[in-house]
Amino acid sequence: MRKWLPLAAVCLGAFMLLVDVTIVTVALPDMASDMETGFAALQWVMDGYALALAALLLGAGSLADRIGRRSVYLGGLALFAVSSLACGLAEGPGALIAFRAVQGVGAAAMFATTMALLSQAYQGRDRGVAFGVWGAVSGAAAAAGPILGGLLTEQFGWRWIFFVNLPVCALAVYVTLKAVAESRAPHTQGLDLPGMAAFTAGAGLVTYALIRAGEDGWSAPVTLVLFGLGAAAFAVFTVAELRSPHPMLDLSLFRDRTFTGVMAAALLLSGAAFSYLMYVSLWLQSVEGMGPVGAGLVLVPLSLAAFLVSAAAGRLLQGVPARLTIGGGLLLIGAGALLQGWMLDAGDGWPALVPGLVLTGVGVGAALPPLAATVMGSVAPARAGMAGGALNAARQLGMAFGVAVLGSLFHTGLADGLAGSGQADGTAEVLASGGAGRLLAAAPAARSWIEEAFASGLRDTFTASGVMGLLGALAVVLLVRPRPANGAGAGAAQGAGGAVSGAREAAAQAGERAAA
Repeated sequence: MRKWLPLAAVCLGAFMLLVDVTIVTVALPDMASDMETGFAALQWVMDGYALALAALLLGAGSLADRIGRRSVYLGGLALFAVSSLACGLAEGPGALIAFRAVQGVGAAAMFATTMALLSQAYQGRDRGVAFGVWGAVSGAAAAAGPILGGLLTEQFGWRWIFFVNLPVCALAVYVTLKAVAESRAPHTQGLDLPGMAAFTAGAGLVTYALIRAGEDGWSAPVTLVLFGLGAAAFAVFTVAELRSPHPMLDLSLFRDRTFTGVMAAALLLSGAAFSYLMYVSLWLQSVEGMGPVGAGLVLVPLSLAAFLVSAAAGRLLQGVPARLTIGGGLLLIGAGALLQGWMLDAGDGWPALVPGLVLTGVGVGAALPPLAATVMGSVAPARAGMAGGALNAARQLGMAFGVAVLGSLFHTGLADGLAGSGQADGTAEVLASGGAGRLLAAAPAARSWIEEAFASGLRDTFTASGVMGLLGALAVVLLVRPRPANGAGAGAAQGAGGAVSGAREAAAQAGERAAA
């Protein structure tokens, strides 16, 4: 039993950091009411965490190679615990957003070291078991986030979605100190600080521009300036990576069409499948009158379908090329979002969403397992760790960009739905900030135009999500190519079944090289 303690330590951290991506979804209306904050602040509560996690993943891995993976993992746990406490105690939206970003820094330190720690701790058959359990725990985290967030918010208040991290962090620190050995890379490389800074600035500026576009318009001077600054930061990042002797991300990897296709798929998958959930939660709680637990349960069909299909993919999709499983999964994700938009009309309740949520979940379950193996198979073995980190960063960045883009469209859709209702300017902002319940309590007759506004806003977000899914499917079909059976990417070419085992093998090999 003692030999599985390192696995327990790593899984505790991984589960916690991944749950915190979505746990706030059903707590946002209570946050908005308690802090009397606006729509943009709610978006940043989601995006501050995802952006920090995406921007620092690759850099955290390089730092861990230099000073020790266990040390960085423990540091991430400690930072995550302190920032979680600060989030729970925050009195205003500014402090909450800032500490959510610090949470993301701690999460990046943990996430960047998990594979290497498992590879150091286990060999042979035990390593395969460890990566299988780690993958299952990671999948369960997505399903648990909305439910756990709903239970804690409804029973104890939204601050407990952060306080609950403290005992988990304490247990993870104890088990890590007791059972996990330290490891470092034998030949460490320099940290790419200019690349890290430029990438973080670019991602933050573009996200801010997308959020401001919903408030000020896409052609507003401030929006255009922010987009220009973000583009300039990404240009600096490109130059820095091309000139650095030890780049955070080797841009030559994008010469491979398969690598480029999978990165696009990962970015668009997260944006298409998950980013609209916070706006659905606002509707369910502020208009439909559901509590946080009820709202979380409505979202379960997506997570449950994804978990079941992902678990069965190895048996059911054996021999299917990864290009078809990833592309087909994204096609289903896009179709599921479009189905939700097509079925939802003003006055309809949550059952109108269920078929589309299930379809989206099936697509997620089909597309996610082959992603890791395909990207690993598209690069040389020496770049496997970098490729895996880039894949995880792309997924988190897709979530951040998706929340911002869909938020702008949701806000615009609300305003369009209010046209002709005679409501004052600023009503769309009130609705987007979770204020529909207060309006309904004061004037029950307002329900008709409130429902029409939300139906308009949600249809716009579902349509955009559907387009993202379809674009992702198109990118995969056009760019991802099967590898020769005896080539570097054989694992990626053997279909979903081979992809799951291939991902574990590739990840284990990358960690083994790093731990050598």
